[in-house]
Order: sequence, then C-alpha cells, then structure tokens
Amino acid sequence: MRVRPGAPVLDSAFARVCALVHRLLTVGVWTVVACSPTVAAGLALGGDVRNLPLLAVAALPVGPAVAAALHALHAHRPDLADLHPSADFRRGYARRFGGALRIWAPFLALLTVLAINLTHLEVAGVPGWWAVPLTLITVAACLWVAVALALTALTARPARQVARRAADTLMTRPGVTFTVAALLVVAAAVTLAGSEAALLIAAPVLLLALVRTVAKGVIG
Repeated sequence: MRVRPGAPVLDSAFARVCALVHRLLTVGVWTVVACSPTVAAGLALGGDVRNLPLLAVAALPVGPAVAAALHALHAHRPDLADLHPSADFRRGYARRFGGALRIWAPFLALLTVLAINLTHLEVAGVPGWWAVPLTLITVAACLWVAVALALTALTARPARQVARRAADTLMTRPGVTFTVAALLVVAAAVTLAGSEAALLIAAPVLLLALVRTVAKGVIG
C-alpha cells in the first residue's frame, strides 16, 4: 500500500494502528509464501521421526523468511504517507538471505541431532535423565537462534559476529533473554493449542515483539 505524496492523510492514533495492522498482515502473508515449501514438505512427510533429517532440509527456507519478516517489521515507521511493507520484506529477504541461512542451517543440524537423540534414548542405551540436559540445550539453541536472526535482520554484520553477539546477549542481558523465552513459550503454546497454521497467523505479532526487544535491548 503506497499513499500518493501530498495526499491528505488522517494522522491519528487510529490511522497509525491501521498502518501497523496493514504491515503485520502484509508481512504475515509474505512470510507464509516464503515458508510454503516447508509447509508443503511437512504435510507430505508427516511426523515420522525417521523423516527428521528431511524435515530439517525442508525447513531451510524458514530462517531467511523470518529474517526478512523481522527486517520488514523493524522498518515500520509512523509516517503514514510511506507504507510499503512488501518492498521492505523483499529487500530484507534479498539482503539478509545469506546471513540468515548461515545462522539457520547449523541450528537445524543441531536441532535434528538433539531431536533424534531425545527420541531414541532407549535405543542408544543411555539413562533417561539424559533427556534433561538435551532439552536444556534445545531450549538454549532456540533462544540463541531467535536473537541471532533478529540481529541478522537489524545489522549487516558477518554471521560469526552475529552468532557471538547473540550468545553474549543471552548471557549478559537477562531482560532480553526473559522476553525472548516468553515469546517462545507463547509460540509453543499457540502451536500446541491450535496448530502450525495458528502459529503462522500469530507469527507477525510475535516477530514484531522479538525485533523490538532485541533492537531496544541490544542495538540501542
């Protein structure tokens, strides 16, 4: 949506809310489109544990899509004469694709290994209490990748620097860590109570909260 320069715009709280809702909806649609290969692969492969490696490969488009969404949401301004979330999403996707993939791919590889181990504890012959540290590592990895993708969307730094800064943030910024953890809990609750489709619907709001938290707590 682009407003013609010079056209009268209702500069009010209601208009600003409408502009934000427009951006959330538009970014949400583009995120679903970018993640559609993953959604299709997930439906085709099902929830069989043996398909975890294939599901991980199918999930590769999600990282760049999330980074692009975070970039587009962060680009929102209260200037109602300049509404172009689609362009912001495409720009973020093009600029952050490589960096996001270098963060996302190792995370998926680690997550796949952890998931396979958690679902095959008896086969591996290890005690059941091993599930606790493996679960903690999984949670820490999810926190790290959320902050890392937000940093990727906000800055043009190399992936290694982003990875280190994300880890440092989790250890030194308890406010950011707590908020990101709360957002992940909400995302998990939405998925469990509804479905992956419900998570896709709620994703723009959760991503907006994530990028604003990281931008305020880490960048500025």
